[in-house]
Amino acid sequence: MITSPSNKGVKEVIQLIQKAKARKERGLFVVEGVKMFLEAPEERIVRVYAAESFDKQMPQNCKEKFAMLADRLETVTDDIFRKMSDTKTPQGVLCLIKQREYSLEQMLAEKAPLLMLLEDIQDPGNLGTIFRAGEGAGVTGLLMSSRTVDIYNPKTIRSTMGSIYRIPFLYENDLAESIRKLQEKKIAVYAAHLQGAKIYDACTYRSGTAFLIGNEANGLREETAARADASVKIPMAGKVESLNAAVAASILLFEAARQRRK
Repeated sequence: MITSPSNKGVKEVIQLIQKAKARKERGLFVVEGVKMFLEAPEERIVRVYAAESFDKQMPQNCKEKFAMLADRLETVTDDIFRKMSDTKTPQGVLCLIKQREYSLEQMLAEKAPLLMLLEDIQDPGNLGTIFRAGEGAGVTGLLMSSRTVDIYNPKTIRSTMGSIYRIPFLYENDLAESIRKLQEKKIAVYAAHLQGAKIYDACTYRSGTAFLIGNEANGLREETAARADASVKIPMAGKVESLNAAVAASILLFEAARQRRK
């Protein structure tokens, strides 16, 4: 059992939680909680840390997975686990997970891809929620500008509620070039814009579709929006001027999903 905060593994977890550079260099990220542990693909789990109290009273479904991962399991005192955890009320289990690389080709493999293009999203909760909503709507991948918040930020990971394991994604240095590549593949790109020329539900999204969502404070850059095939807006009642980026993305994605169910 690990009892010291100076333990190498404890230090590694804390560093991976706190520093994006460490996550990038080691190709690892940290997930916490029972749900994230149970949904983690076994082949990507590098190490599991369990608090002493959790180890003694864990649910049956966790016991089965713990048994399969016995050679990768470390037990730590509750006090040390609280130091390792990034949450106020730790659930008692966390894992180190291998990062995964995806390609644009994977995202375009389906007959009618549904993609989300994100420009400079900064809030970890927004990004995680877009991943989660995207999975629910059947998105085939997310492309993000290089200035978008780190997907492996612990707050982002928590917000994905497990979707991080299943949704392909890429960071792109040149989002404009990515738009061009999609258009070459006959994928229609729609920019979410306050001055959109069309109401969002007046367009057809049954064939290959990509939605562009911009930064929370500034929206899309004009030069980025100009590259879209069309701009769409979500009409507002009352005095509301705009929606949260994750809410806007969800509305667009589920409109596409609704149309595709017909």
